[in-house]
Amino acid sequence: MQPIKSGKVRELYDAGENLVLVASDRVSAFDVILPTPIPEKGKILSTLAVFWFARTSHIIDNHLLLHRVSDFPRELADFGAQNDWEGRAILCRKARVLPVECVVRGYLSGSGWKSYRENGEVCGVKLPPNLRESQKLPSPIFTPTTKADAGHDEPIDWAQTIEILGQENAEKVRDVSLALYEFIHDFAAQKGLIFADTKFEFGVDDQGQIILIDEIATPDSSRYWDAAKYEIGRGQDSFDKQFVRDYLETLDWPKTPPGPELPPEVVQKTKAKYVEAYDRITGLNWPQNDVRAAFSGG
Repeated sequence: MQPIKSGKVRELYDAGENLVLVASDRVSAFDVILPTPIPEKGKILSTLAVFWFARTSHIIDNHLLLHRVSDFPRELADFGAQNDWEGRAILCRKARVLPVECVVRGYLSGSGWKSYRENGEVCGVKLPPNLRESQKLPSPIFTPTTKADAGHDEPIDWAQTIEILGQENAEKVRDVSLALYEFIHDFAAQKGLIFADTKFEFGVDDQGQIILIDEIATPDSSRYWDAAKYEIGRGQDSFDKQFVRDYLETLDWPKTPPGPELPPEVVQKTKAKYVEAYDRITGLNWPQNDVRAAFSGG
Protein backbone atom coordinates (compact mmCIF):
# COMPACT_ATOMS: atom_id res chain seq x y z
CA MET A 1 0.00 0.00 0.00
CA GLN A 2 1.38 3.36 -1.06
CA PRO A 3 0.27 6.82 0.11
CA ILE A 4 -1.83 8.79 -2.37
CA LYS A 5 -0.32 11.97 -0.99
CA SER A 6 2.80 12.63 1.05
CA GLY A 7 3.20 16.03 2.67
CA LYS A 8 5.96 17.53 4.78
CA VAL A 9 4.74 15.68 7.87
CA ARG A 10 1.68 13.58 7.00
CA GLU A 11 0.90 10.78 4.58
CA LEU A 12 -2.55 10.04 3.20
CA TYR A 13 -3.74 6.56 2.25
CA ASP A 14 -6.88 5.62 0.32
CA ALA A 15 -9.01 3.19 2.35
CA GLY A 16 -11.93 2.78 -0.04
CA GLU A 17 -14.81 4.85 1.35
CA ASN A 18 -12.45 6.43 3.87
CA LEU A 19 -8.90 7.74 4.27
CA VAL A 20 -6.03 7.02 6.65
CA LEU A 21 -4.00 10.02 7.81
CA VAL A 22 -0.59 9.16 9.26
CA ALA A 23 1.59 11.67 11.12
CA SER A 24 5.31 10.97 10.70
CA ASP A 25 8.26 12.13 12.79
CA ARG A 26 9.54 14.25 9.91
CA VAL A 27 10.30 17.88 10.59
CA SER A 28 10.51 20.70 8.07
CA ALA A 29 11.88 24.21 8.27
CA PHE A 30 11.84 26.96 5.68
CA ASP A 31 9.72 24.63 3.48
CA VAL A 32 12.50 22.00 3.42
CA ILE A 33 12.05 18.51 4.91
CA LEU A 34 15.08 17.79 7.07
CA PRO A 35 16.79 14.38 7.11
CA THR A 36 16.68 14.06 10.93
CA PRO A 37 13.34 13.03 12.47
CA ILE A 38 12.06 14.13 15.90
CA PRO A 39 11.25 10.88 17.77
CA GLU A 40 7.56 10.44 18.66
CA LYS A 41 6.61 13.82 17.19
CA GLY A 42 4.04 12.21 14.89
CA LYS A 43 2.38 10.33 17.74
CA ILE A 44 2.18 13.48 19.86
CA LEU A 45 0.66 15.49 17.00
CA SER A 46 -1.88 12.79 16.16
CA THR A 47 -2.84 12.32 19.80
CA LEU A 48 -3.34 16.04 20.34
CA ALA A 49 -5.43 16.32 17.17
CA VAL A 50 -7.75 13.56 18.37
CA PHE A 51 -7.86 15.16 21.82
CA TRP A 52 -9.14 18.38 20.23
CA PHE A 53 -11.47 16.67 17.75
CA ALA A 54 -13.21 15.08 20.75
CA ARG A 55 -13.51 18.38 22.60
CA THR A 56 -14.74 20.53 19.73
CA SER A 57 -17.31 18.26 18.09
CA HIS A 58 -20.08 20.33 19.74
CA ILE A 59 -18.96 23.25 17.57
CA ILE A 60 -18.57 21.38 14.27
CA ASP A 61 -18.46 17.77 13.13
CA ASN A 62 -15.08 16.45 12.01
CA HIS A 63 -13.68 13.71 9.80
CA LEU A 64 -12.41 11.42 12.58
CA LEU A 65 -13.82 7.87 12.59
CA LEU A 66 -11.28 5.69 14.46
CA HIS A 67 -8.01 6.47 16.25
CA ARG A 68 -6.91 3.01 17.40
CA VAL A 69 -5.24 1.12 14.56
CA SER A 70 -6.32 -2.17 16.13
CA ASP A 71 -9.93 -1.08 15.48
CA PHE A 72 -9.30 -0.44 11.76
CA PRO A 73 -10.60 -2.95 9.18
CA ARG A 74 -8.40 -6.08 9.31
CA GLU A 75 -6.30 -5.40 6.20
CA LEU A 76 -5.57 -1.82 7.29
CA ALA A 77 -4.90 -2.88 10.88
CA ASP A 78 -2.39 -5.51 9.75
CA PHE A 79 -0.63 -3.06 7.45
CA GLY A 80 -0.61 -0.44 10.20
CA ALA A 81 0.86 -2.87 12.71
CA GLN A 82 3.72 -3.56 10.31
CA ASN A 83 4.37 0.14 9.68
CA ASP A 84 4.27 1.73 13.15
CA TRP A 85 0.87 3.35 12.68
CA GLU A 86 -0.36 2.88 16.26
CA GLY A 87 -0.75 6.25 17.92
CA ARG A 88 0.06 8.18 14.73
CA ALA A 89 -2.75 7.15 12.32
CA ILE A 90 -6.44 7.97 12.19
CA LEU A 91 -9.19 6.58 9.97
CA CYS A 92 -11.26 9.46 8.66
CA ARG A 93 -14.09 10.29 6.31
CA LYS A 94 -13.39 11.48 2.80
CA ALA A 95 -14.29 15.07 2.05
CA ARG A 96 -13.91 17.56 -0.76
CA VAL A 97 -11.27 19.93 0.59
CA LEU A 98 -12.17 23.62 0.62
CA PRO A 99 -9.16 25.41 -0.92
CA VAL A 100 -8.68 27.99 1.85
CA GLU A 101 -6.55 27.80 4.99
CA CYS A 102 -8.65 29.32 7.78
CA VAL A 103 -6.20 31.26 9.93
CA VAL A 104 -7.35 32.92 13.16
CA ARG A 105 -5.16 35.36 15.08
CA GLY A 106 -5.79 36.52 18.60
CA TYR A 107 -2.37 38.13 19.02
CA LEU A 108 -0.10 40.12 16.74
CA SER A 109 2.80 37.87 15.83
CA GLY A 110 4.71 36.28 12.96
CA SER A 111 3.61 37.28 9.46
CA GLY A 112 0.69 39.20 10.98
CA TRP A 113 3.08 41.46 12.88
CA LYS A 114 5.17 41.96 9.74
CA SER A 115 2.10 42.94 7.71
CA TYR A 116 0.84 45.28 10.44
CA ARG A 117 4.16 47.13 10.57
CA GLU A 118 4.02 47.63 6.80
CA ASN A 119 0.45 48.86 6.38
CA GLY A 120 -1.48 48.69 9.66
CA GLU A 121 -3.58 45.71 8.62
CA VAL A 122 -3.54 41.92 8.27
CA CYS A 123 -5.21 40.29 5.24
CA GLY A 124 -7.29 43.40 4.68
CA VAL A 125 -8.35 43.65 8.33
CA LYS A 126 -7.57 47.17 9.55
CA LEU A 127 -6.18 47.19 13.10
CA PRO A 128 -5.87 50.00 15.68
CA PRO A 129 -2.67 52.10 15.57
CA ASN A 130 0.30 51.70 17.90
CA LEU A 131 -0.07 47.99 18.60
CA ARG A 132 3.09 46.18 19.69
CA GLU A 133 4.52 42.79 18.82
CA SER A 134 2.71 39.89 20.54
CA GLN A 135 -0.04 42.19 21.82
CA LYS A 136 -3.50 40.71 22.26
CA LEU A 137 -5.91 42.01 19.61
CA PRO A 138 -9.18 43.70 20.60
CA SER A 139 -10.90 40.58 19.24
CA PRO A 140 -9.67 37.58 17.23
CA ILE A 141 -9.47 38.13 13.47
CA PHE A 142 -10.03 35.77 10.54
CA THR A 143 -7.09 36.03 8.12
CA PRO A 144 -7.37 33.27 5.51
CA THR A 145 -4.79 32.18 2.98
CA THR A 146 -4.81 30.16 -0.19
CA LYS A 147 -4.14 26.45 0.22
CA ALA A 148 -1.11 25.67 -1.94
CA ASP A 149 0.04 22.11 -2.70
CA ALA A 150 3.45 23.52 -3.54
CA GLY A 151 5.17 26.72 -2.51
CA HIS A 152 3.81 29.20 0.00
CA ASP A 153 0.20 29.86 0.98
CA GLU A 154 -0.74 33.43 0.06
CA PRO A 155 -2.84 35.75 2.26
CA ILE A 156 -6.26 36.66 0.85
CA ASP A 157 -8.85 39.20 1.95
CA TRP A 158 -12.54 38.63 2.67
CA ALA A 159 -13.67 39.46 -0.86
CA GLN A 160 -11.25 36.90 -2.31
CA THR A 161 -12.42 34.32 0.22
CA ILE A 162 -16.02 34.77 -0.93
CA GLU A 163 -14.90 34.54 -4.56
CA ILE A 164 -13.20 31.18 -3.87
CA LEU A 165 -15.75 29.59 -1.51
CA GLY A 166 -19.00 31.44 -2.15
CA GLN A 167 -20.76 33.68 0.38
CA GLU A 168 -22.46 30.96 2.43
CA ASN A 169 -19.42 28.68 2.78
CA ALA A 170 -17.11 31.62 3.48
CA GLU A 171 -19.33 32.84 6.31
CA LYS A 172 -19.65 29.31 7.70
CA VAL A 173 -15.91 28.59 7.89
CA ARG A 174 -15.19 32.08 9.24
CA ASP A 175 -17.75 31.79 12.03
CA VAL A 176 -16.74 28.23 12.93
CA SER A 177 -13.03 29.10 12.88
CA LEU A 178 -13.57 31.98 15.29
CA ALA A 179 -15.74 29.81 17.57
CA LEU A 180 -13.09 27.05 17.60
CA TYR A 181 -10.36 29.56 18.37
CA GLU A 182 -12.28 31.08 21.28
CA PHE A 183 -13.04 27.66 22.78
CA ILE A 184 -9.45 26.41 22.52
CA HIS A 185 -8.04 29.75 23.72
CA ASP A 186 -10.15 29.60 26.87
CA PHE A 187 -9.28 25.95 27.49
CA ALA A 188 -5.55 26.62 27.04
CA ALA A 189 -5.72 29.61 29.39
CA GLN A 190 -6.78 27.27 32.19
CA LYS A 191 -3.53 25.36 31.55
CA GLY A 192 -1.34 28.46 31.76
CA LEU A 193 -0.99 28.69 27.98
CA ILE A 194 -1.77 31.42 25.47
CA PHE A 195 -3.30 30.12 22.23
CA ALA A 196 -1.97 32.91 20.03
CA ASP A 197 -2.98 31.86 16.53
CA THR A 198 -3.86 28.79 14.51
CA LYS A 199 -5.16 27.46 11.22
CA PHE A 200 -8.05 25.14 10.42
CA GLU A 201 -8.96 23.20 7.29
CA PHE A 202 -12.45 22.25 6.20
CA GLY A 203 -14.04 19.95 3.66
CA VAL A 204 -17.49 19.00 2.40
CA ASP A 205 -18.63 15.44 3.17
CA ASP A 206 -20.83 13.19 1.04
CA GLN A 207 -23.92 14.70 2.68
CA GLY A 208 -22.91 18.18 1.57
CA GLN A 209 -22.02 19.28 5.11
CA ILE A 210 -18.92 21.28 5.97
CA ILE A 211 -16.71 19.37 8.42
CA LEU A 212 -13.36 19.96 10.10
CA ILE A 213 -10.51 17.95 8.54
CA ASP A 214 -6.72 17.43 8.72
CA GLU A 215 -5.49 18.38 12.23
CA ILE A 216 -6.55 20.81 14.92
CA ALA A 217 -4.66 22.92 17.47
CA THR A 218 -1.37 21.02 17.39
CA PRO A 219 1.98 22.76 17.96
CA ASP A 220 2.63 22.41 14.21
CA SER A 221 -0.51 24.32 13.20
CA SER A 222 -0.71 26.76 16.11
CA ARG A 223 1.30 29.08 18.32
CA TYR A 224 1.15 28.25 22.02
CA TRP A 225 2.97 30.53 24.45
CA ASP A 226 3.71 30.14 28.15
CA ALA A 227 1.45 32.67 29.88
CA ALA A 228 3.91 33.04 32.77
CA LYS A 229 6.63 34.24 30.37
CA TYR A 230 4.42 36.39 28.15
CA GLU A 231 5.72 39.90 27.54
CA ILE A 232 4.35 42.39 25.03
CA GLY A 233 6.84 44.05 22.72
CA ARG A 234 8.93 41.05 21.73
CA GLY A 235 8.65 37.64 20.09
CA GLN A 236 7.56 34.78 22.36
CA ASP A 237 8.99 31.30 22.77
CA SER A 238 6.58 28.73 21.33
CA PHE A 239 5.99 25.02 21.86
CA ASP A 240 7.16 23.81 18.48
CA LYS A 241 10.26 23.40 16.34
CA GLN A 242 11.76 26.74 17.32
CA PHE A 243 15.02 25.08 18.41
CA VAL A 244 15.32 23.66 14.89
CA ARG A 245 14.79 27.04 13.22
CA ASP A 246 17.18 28.77 15.63
CA TYR A 247 19.89 26.18 14.97
CA LEU A 248 19.48 26.39 11.19
CA GLU A 249 19.84 30.18 11.33
CA THR A 250 23.38 29.69 12.69
CA LEU A 251 24.43 27.66 9.64
CA ASP A 252 25.71 28.74 6.27
CA TRP A 253 22.81 26.94 4.58
CA PRO A 254 20.86 28.52 1.68
CA LYS A 255 17.50 27.17 2.97
CA THR A 256 17.08 24.97 -0.08
CA PRO A 257 17.15 21.14 -0.33
CA PRO A 258 18.88 19.09 0.84
CA GLY A 259 18.51 20.10 4.47
CA PRO A 260 21.30 19.56 7.01
CA GLU A 261 21.32 16.90 9.71
CA LEU A 262 20.30 18.07 13.18
CA PRO A 263 22.62 17.49 16.15
CA PRO A 264 21.29 15.26 18.99
CA GLU A 265 20.88 18.14 21.44
CA VAL A 266 18.61 20.05 19.04
CA VAL A 267 16.56 16.91 18.45
CA GLN A 268 16.16 16.29 22.18
CA LYS A 269 15.26 19.91 23.00
CA THR A 270 12.69 19.94 20.20
CA LYS A 271 11.13 16.68 21.31
CA ALA A 272 10.97 18.01 24.88
CA LYS A 273 8.97 21.03 23.67
CA TYR A 274 6.39 18.81 21.95
CA VAL A 275 6.16 16.62 25.05
CA GLU A 276 5.70 19.66 27.28
CA ALA A 277 2.92 20.94 25.03
CA TYR A 278 1.17 17.56 25.23
CA ASP A 279 1.52 17.34 29.00
CA ARG A 280 0.25 20.85 29.66
CA ILE A 281 -2.65 20.74 27.22
CA THR A 282 -3.96 17.29 28.18
CA GLY A 283 -3.01 17.25 31.87
CA LEU A 284 -1.36 13.86 31.28
CA ASN A 285 2.29 12.81 31.12
CA TRP A 286 3.87 11.55 27.91
CA PRO A 287 4.34 8.66 27.53
CA GLN A 288 3.78 7.22 31.01
CA ASN A 289 0.02 7.78 30.83
CA ASP A 290 -1.84 5.75 28.25
CA VAL A 291 -2.11 8.34 25.49
CA ARG A 292 -5.58 7.06 24.60
CA ALA A 293 -6.81 8.50 27.89
CA ALA A 294 -6.51 11.87 26.21
CA PHE A 295 -9.11 10.79 23.67
CA SER A 296 -11.89 10.47 26.22
CA GLY A 297 -14.15 13.37 27.04
CA GLY A 298 -13.95 15.57 30.10
